[in-house]
Amino acid sequence: MANASIRYGRRIRKRNASVIAEKRTKYKCDVCGRLTVKRISTSIWKCRHCGTTYAGGAYMMRTPAGELAVRLIDELAKQQKG
Repeated sequence: MANASIRYGRRIRKRNASVIAEKRTKYKCDVCGRLTVKRISTSIWKCRHCGTTYAGGAYMMRTPAGELAVRLIDELAKQQKG
């Protein structure tokens, strides 16, 4: 049994399975553009091709809050330029 710690409840088991799948997914590297970024430990992600290290979410490389922050920073930078 893959999820031995999750015992009861279909909803909980499905949620756990989706979190584990997100954690094990390979993500695209922003530097080299390859799908080689994997999770090293909690919130630490590393590209196996170019060696770039990223700080991200515990179970996914980019969290919704992190994506929102990046968008806001980009908008503020555009406003300051002109």
